[in-house]
Amino acid sequence: MSDKSNNRRFWGRRKVVRAIGALPLGILLASQLSWAAPATTTGQAVTDDTVTVGILHSLTGTMAISETGAQEAEKLAIKQINESGGILGRQIKIIQEDGASDWPTFAEKSRKLLVNDKVAAVFGCWTSASRKAALPVFEKENGLLYYPTFYEGLEQSKNVIYTGQEATQQILDGLNWVAKEKGAKTFYLIGSDYIWPRTSMKIARKHIETVLGGKVVGEEYKPLGDTQFGTVINKIRLKKPDVIYAAVVGGSNVAWFKQLKAAGITSKKQTLLTISVTEDEVLGIGGENLEGFYSIMKYFQSQDNPNNVAFVKAFKEMWGDDSVIGDVTQAAYLGPWLWKAAVEKAGTFDVDAVVAASEEGDIELTTAPEGYVKLHPNHHLWSKARVGKWKKDGQAEVVYTSELLEPDPFPEGYQ
Repeated sequence: MSDKSNNRRFWGRRKVVRAIGALPLGILLASQLSWAAPATTTGQAVTDDTVTVGILHSLTGTMAISETGAQEAEKLAIKQINESGGILGRQIKIIQEDGASDWPTFAEKSRKLLVNDKVAAVFGCWTSASRKAALPVFEKENGLLYYPTFYEGLEQSKNVIYTGQEATQQILDGLNWVAKEKGAKTFYLIGSDYIWPRTSMKIARKHIETVLGGKVVGEEYKPLGDTQFGTVINKIRLKKPDVIYAAVVGGSNVAWFKQLKAAGITSKKQTLLTISVTEDEVLGIGGENLEGFYSIMKYFQSQDNPNNVAFVKAFKEMWGDDSVIGDVTQAAYLGPWLWKAAVEKAGTFDVDAVVAASEEGDIELTTAPEGYVKLHPNHHLWSKARVGKWKKDGQAEVVYTSELLEPDPFPEGYQ
């Protein structure tokens, strides 16, 4: 066969892949790609039958309470993709690493996955500290990270797809809601001591003081993993803020909420809005210890739509009836599906081509458990914000849902 004929076959296949990538996800699920598509030109771990990816989350340490669900959701998505025919006719293989709640370990494991294992993509990280530690590795090695956690924004990397919400989709919208619904004027800010809570509180303070005309009456940070909140609680009782605005992270939440209740600070007397508690944390905290308090997220397990009903059923079938699904868990589930859509649109696993396909602004998931998401050229997702009121059974009643919010990781006036 001539070179010209080969070229026609190659580009013909590429057009077919682009057409398939443009179809709704439901049709993608049913697609069976039996032919061998062009795979990679950059030495990734791709064979005629398989493609290897990495999963990198904390399975041990203080962050395991939050990150376990994320890796479970990623494995569920990959299982479903494999069962539907794989990606470019290949089954996805997983290499899993433990970040161990230690930021240098995330960088070390990222390097192993990209350099030694040559994975085509990595689904992982949780805290902004872990992401910031791993980011230089991904940029140096031209790897691709799908990052699932709500975060402070102020970042956009060619090598990261952010499937969680940034500050304008969570922090600002949540503060607007609590100011309007609760008439809140005074706020006490409390968070764990690392980059995400500190940057988030900087954004929150700016919004409270300059937009809402409110006042911050206290601001405290505790070391990640700390369990001693008595001094902070005494200050809160003295200041009597309209709202406790919390970004306490990971296992520290168990002590934080139990000590609040022991001190008599409950939802009957105090409004509390947190940007860091999902169903995953509530499983450890106990619903009775934060009943009536609020979280601002984009997803709650209790959402009643066909997509979510199917997702919750599949998740529990795979991980057990007692498992719960939080915001980051759902955002983690989106990662492999978004990667699949971009790869099939690009017709290759090469990172540069997958990123270019992702930036065209037409990749959407109509079957996302949260309802609908669309990938913006700035590598973030269009999503809705939701406020959930926690119940004793550990589930949340959704009391507010925003319109679809365009991601804006660099909001003017908050940088």
